[in-house]
Amino acid sequence: MSDPFAVTTPAQLAAAYEAPHPRFLAKVTDRLEAKSRAFIAASPFCILATAGRHGPHATPRGDAPGFVVPLDERTLALPDRRGNNRLDGLRDILENPEVALLFLVPGVGETLRVHGTARITADPSLRARFAVDGKDPATVLLVTVREVYAHCAKALMRSGLWAGRERPAGVPTNGAMIAAHTAGGQIDAAQYEAEYQARIRAQMY
Repeated sequence: MSDPFAVTTPAQLAAAYEAPHPRFLAKVTDRLEAKSRAFIAASPFCILATAGRHGPHATPRGDAPGFVVPLDERTLALPDRRGNNRLDGLRDILENPEVALLFLVPGVGETLRVHGTARITADPSLRARFAVDGKDPATVLLVTVREVYAHCAKALMRSGLWAGRERPAGVPTNGAMIAAHTAGGQIDAAQYEAEYQARIRAQMY
């Protein structure tokens, strides 16, 4: 059945939404600076998004907080723990290295988005670095970072996913991450955070 209201062009899509504020377009960095590293260190769970010739896949990855390790400012290492061995995401990466990661921290509304390219390694020394209970991961995923940015808390607040949970100490605020990710240093982290907390509740819908 034909949909007379179908949105099929960039112009139609733009007409359906307000233009984003310039600060939302500027809040992107290309490296894993200190605030991003701190968020990743606190995260026990992320979602890995991939796409290959059989279509896209989104796979959950989890372990103790900090299980994904920044090796340097532009490289993340993610151990592939024991699973069902379908290997959907890894097969996708062999065909198409483009990946996205979404990091979550229980009790924190904001998420951290990382985009880049990935490769798979079976390097014994790197696998040994991620051993748990004497068991090495079969492989380690190495992600070369292209984009890093914080995503606001609206979705998780609307869902009530962390209702009743307190924000863990030491996790960077949204204002701190926005300030760190925005080129030129024109963002005051404390001021941004105060305005953000008031704005996000008023603009939930």
